[in-house]
Amino acid sequence: MKDFVAIDFETANQERTSVCSVGVVIVREGGIVDQWYSLIRPYPNYYSYWNTQVHGLTRRDTDKAPLFPEVWAAISPRIGGLPLVAHNSPFDEGCLRAAMAHYGMEWPGYVFCCTCRASRRVFGKELPNHRLETVAARCGYVLQRHHHALADAEACARIAMEIL
Repeated sequence: MKDFVAIDFETANQERTSVCSVGVVIVREGGIVDQWYSLIRPYPNYYSYWNTQVHGLTRRDTDKAPLFPEVWAAISPRIGGLPLVAHNSPFDEGCLRAAMAHYGMEWPGYVFCCTCRASRRVFGKELPNHRLETVAARCGYVLQRHHHALADAEACARIAMEIL
């Protein structure tokens, strides 16, 4: 796969609608051509302790951030008809579907591919686990700032360029 969009969401709490940041990396002809990051005011607008421990974001970071529909209006033209790639894609696809449904937005039929599943097929038991940082390292990419949505999306893109 040479043309795709790697995407990663972080959430404020257990609700899939609570996306609080998104990272997008666009790959064309096998190379990264664009990157985009935004904070998002989540719904519902509260942060669980555990989610904040993972990504470091708090309500203070996103209280003045745009709502999901405004952020998605900036992202969707960049995606066009490209497939979306995520590490553990059921989570990211679930977030996108939930946020779109919450705001009454029509699902445009995005197709998701999962680099975690691909890693299990390609690397199998060669790796001790198939977490993003482990697979990225196996593909020659050192993931820094894990759980920052753009850093994770770039790691996912690098994995996808190697194994999809």
